[in-house]
Amino acid sequence: MDSIEIECKGKGKDEEVCSKIIQYKKGVVKMKKKKKSILALALLWVMPFVFGCNSSSTEDEGEVVSTVSFVVTDAMQTKCYDNAGNVIDAPDPGEAYYGQDAQYQGILTSYTDNGDGTVTDNNTGLMWQQTPPTDKMSYDDTVEYVENLELGGYTDWRLPTIKESFSIAMLDGKLDAEDTSLAIAYIDTDYFDFFYDEVKPYTGSYWTSTVCKMPATNDYELMEKNYGFNWADGHLKSYGDGYNIDGTSSGASIPAGVRAVRGEENIYGVNDFEDNNDATITDKATGLMWTQQDSGAVNDDGTIRAETDDNFGYGRTWTDTLAWVEKMNELNYLGHNDWRLPDIKELQSIVQYEKTELPATDPDYFNLSRPDCYVWSSTTCGDFPEMADYMAFGKGYGIDLMDVSTIATVDDFVDVHGPGCMRADYKDTEGVVTQVPELSRTLWAQLYGTEYPYPFDESNTTTEFDLSNSENAADYIVIYNYALLVRDAT
Repeated sequence: MDSIEIECKGKGKDEEVCSKIIQYKKGVVKMKKKKKSILALALLWVMPFVFGCNSSSTEDEGEVVSTVSFVVTDAMQTKCYDNAGNVIDAPDPGEAYYGQDAQYQGILTSYTDNGDGTVTDNNTGLMWQQTPPTDKMSYDDTVEYVENLELGGYTDWRLPTIKESFSIAMLDGKLDAEDTSLAIAYIDTDYFDFFYDEVKPYTGSYWTSTVCKMPATNDYELMEKNYGFNWADGHLKSYGDGYNIDGTSSGASIPAGVRAVRGEENIYGVNDFEDNNDATITDKATGLMWTQQDSGAVNDDGTIRAETDDNFGYGRTWTDTLAWVEKMNELNYLGHNDWRLPDIKELQSIVQYEKTELPATDPDYFNLSRPDCYVWSSTTCGDFPEMADYMAFGKGYGIDLMDVSTIATVDDFVDVHGPGCMRADYKDTEGVVTQVPELSRTLWAQLYGTEYPYPFDESNTTTEFDLSNSENAADYIVIYNYALLVRDAT
């Protein structure tokens, strides 16, 4: 049979009874994401199919079906926020802030506690270590630990990729560094154990097998960086793993946590893009359809800007981007009126890590306004709700300056976090920072060859160093980012 309807009961904060149509064909599980409904999945029976996938396509009766598939679960954000970070009632269409993460319900996370120190993700088929070691380790020690791990009767444990690791992230977390008993970890602690560092509660990053492969442009970038998600404060970025990009030892690995995984490799996170020849791209691996061009080349009336236009490459604030998405739906942009701003997990699903040139996605399918650019998600930053999360499809800039009393120059900007890092930026030009600080405007001019194009208040002398370490970490602050739109392909 081509489809089976199963009744399932999802385990979460509330017990809900729901149903989900599970379609499969020739051993391929095809998941459909349903918006604005509560879904829970009991999919243990699909694991033989998930673990048996490969990276080719088959054709049956004229339909091209991907034999690589992976499920992108909901970011699990439950509250709506304004641009000042206040919790608000869910906005109606046409109202400010409509279309943010919490207003679209995707596939709910679903886990099984196996009772032997392991947890199975019922959506992906991956099996996880339930309780990580309490001590942080260097990267080399982590590799040795995982290679020797015997747990639940299995010995084939490994480090997860950054996409596998992020698949179990819960973006409704919030760090309370003063009292971690009040904190909400960025992972479902009903199933997974997580321990805060008693001295530095904000240091909750875990090692993965994914490293940054970008060529170095300065001495700092000669250091190899390993991507990890911080389960304490919700950041995704890269860290020095003790090696240089040429394989030699750098002598400096940060200490980080480890949560091992098992399951077939090169399945979860492997995209299968198809150009629909109508300015849209379908990822057959996830069932999501994307706009090929980001918003930096799209006017409010849906027309395309030429690269020679004065306003080509202009970004929008997060607040204006949400309103722009509504306009595109009113215009039936590219033949569809159900576009949405992707949540951060959807957006991360199209990142291509370990690339050697920008942007950090597939340029054969996506046409970004600038290779070195930043793309909004609909997800509010948990720790700083006046900010929204974005993915860096360009470099994850920070300032390499150990002595902050030294006057920084534009040459001190380096790729601290790596392409494909997740950061947060202010939702609008109101609030603590009303503009990109001067040094970042200088970097803009250096990167793009034009003067910083957006209005700013010259009386505001806020610098990158006036911001807290967790808030923006001396990042290249943009505010005016781009958007790729997404919809369910089926």
